[in-house]
Amino acid sequence: MGRSSLAGLGLCLALTLNGIARAQGAPDASTPAPTAPGEQAPIIIDAVEPEDALISAPEVEVQATRPPEPMTSARQRDPSGALTIIDTAVFGGAAKDAAEVLSTSAGVQVQDSGGYGQSKNLVVRGASPNGSLLLLDGIPLNGAGGVVDLSRVPLAMVERFEVLRGGAGARYGSGGLGGVVNVVTRRPGEQARVAGEATYGSWGTQLGWLSATGPLAGVDALLLVHGGRSEGDFSFLFDPSPAFPGDALEERRRTNNDARGAGGLLRLRRTSERGLEVDLLTELFADDRGLAGTAVNPSPDTRQSTQRASASLRVSGEREGVRGSARAWFRGERLSLEGGPQAVQGSQTQRVGGVEVEARKLLGGWHGLSAAVTVTGEDVTDAELVSGEDSRPSWLRASVMVMDELVLVGGQLLVAPSIRVERAGPHTLLSPKVGATLSLPWSLELRANAGQAHRAPSFQELYVRQGLLLPNAALRPERALYADLAVVHRTERSLASVGGFYSLYEDLIAYELYPPFSAKPFNFAAASVAGLEAEGEWRPAPWVSGTLGYTLLVSRNLRDDVRYYRKELPYRPRHKLSARVSGGPRWLTGRVEVASQSAQFTNRTEEAVLPGRTFVHAGASSTFGHSPELTLSVELKNVFDAHAEDLNGYPLPGRSAYVTLTAAFGGTSPSSSPSQRTEVR
Repeated sequence: MGRSSLAGLGLCLALTLNGIARAQGAPDASTPAPTAPGEQAPIIIDAVEPEDALISAPEVEVQATRPPEPMTSARQRDPSGALTIIDTAVFGGAAKDAAEVLSTSAGVQVQDSGGYGQSKNLVVRGASPNGSLLLLDGIPLNGAGGVVDLSRVPLAMVERFEVLRGGAGARYGSGGLGGVVNVVTRRPGEQARVAGEATYGSWGTQLGWLSATGPLAGVDALLLVHGGRSEGDFSFLFDPSPAFPGDALEERRRTNNDARGAGGLLRLRRTSERGLEVDLLTELFADDRGLAGTAVNPSPDTRQSTQRASASLRVSGEREGVRGSARAWFRGERLSLEGGPQAVQGSQTQRVGGVEVEARKLLGGWHGLSAAVTVTGEDVTDAELVSGEDSRPSWLRASVMVMDELVLVGGQLLVAPSIRVERAGPHTLLSPKVGATLSLPWSLELRANAGQAHRAPSFQELYVRQGLLLPNAALRPERALYADLAVVHRTERSLASVGGFYSLYEDLIAYELYPPFSAKPFNFAAASVAGLEAEGEWRPAPWVSGTLGYTLLVSRNLRDDVRYYRKELPYRPRHKLSARVSGGPRWLTGRVEVASQSAQFTNRTEEAVLPGRTFVHAGASSTFGHSPELTLSVELKNVFDAHAEDLNGYPLPGRSAYVTLTAAFGGTSPSSSPSQRTEVR
């Protein structure tokens, strides 16, 4: 597919049905009974007064209720899935990037290259970094190789993260083996408001953003610009003679680890008198960073730069009991490499665009039918084939999805079977799923899911030569068979979820040595992952709260090779814990966070081990005034200066300090509630 085909995927406008929106979580004395399909449920947890909010900076980011969600939201698309919604407002000036926020979710692991702006890959339920989907308001952000890099998601433009754990092929298509993370950007407000934030900290780190929102020429508009930079030259401990345990460690300093980036977000939204809503989003981002390499094999001059442009147009409305949504979107991203080995230098441009039409309708008062049709196109320019010629590999993807939501047993049981048939390039994929939610006494809820998901081989794996990495056009799609079961308990002041999961990954793609000096991908690997996820939030008083996320993950390599069979997968720690406690009045709020994970193997034979680590972070904030409202935050990361590494030898930063000043003028922001987890499923 060339330029004309991509252009042909232009704008498509249509109406669809009223979604199956119902009260989330188990009912109790303080929450309404489950609503029927087609009704919009109130978001009770959002009814928090700004004066009662924790030190979510700025506190005026709070409003009483959230408007109806688009049909593309994870909450609407998967009514029984293991879903966590993380509101970024609760972190205030504490979090410095998207990876820091997402790592607090159960079932999520971040593989960190160390330092602000450096690569941070997403792993959900043990799937590979290219086995999960990252979306920006529904726009796919996965690179041409399929890998998710969270460092290229500016936290400044994020309102909340929707983390859907478990296979997501039925609702999101190819790529969702382990799960999906949807980045929901800030939305325009109806009142004029200007806000900004500036941060300065260790290693020359400077971050900032400025936003303006309000009515403009008959539409609600939001304009946000952001930027950040860091030298990343932190010190770390290096073992010059690992073969001799007990030798003294050397203190070294990270070089070529700097990063800088900037971008902007523009959103326009208009709702007509008939309820038709039009939402336009455009986003720009560019960054440049050094690739420092590992501690053992540093890279003094390799650099990487990225430029990205994204846009989407969504039209939604309701007519005669039918709610509809149609959207068109496009993303272009250019990636360039300089310095380092000659074999890896060069640049590539990935372009992805598509249209989706979705409809939902209530039938008979006890079940609702949903359907979606999606067509996307993708190509990569300046790609080098094995022959050495420049080319533009491309393909079309088309899929049809159908889901039914059946409300049974007087509204106590919801069963949601769904299926997606997808054509991804040369591959046809079938992704069925069935989910169920059962309301129990004592504010309990039981949720279960089972299904199949796929990941079609990426462009790099099929067609594109990347230095010494060769493509293989004969690759088959990867497949995941999954199941999970969870119990959820909810009250006015607490929310808890405990569940187990199992995933079987087949036809996994991995690179093997290809003589004389190259590597080539093949389908030969299989693996199983089982585990436990526990997550919750407790708010005993309006001025104090605590959150907890824990993951137990047991992985097994099922490749038929005595060297690897039944061994644990590399870079998959068995235990991961995240805990956060915050409290205090508006004028002085303190917080303490603990992030811990156990040891992990770094090779398939379980011979190399990366030690576990525990980081403790602490901070305090003070908010005063209303218009303007000012918030001053001080953060101390890695309080005990723990030295650790990630992946195959990337040092992580030691102790660091940051000061953040946030200011807001004008009306309230359309941000969501200050609760960190507004939903756990």
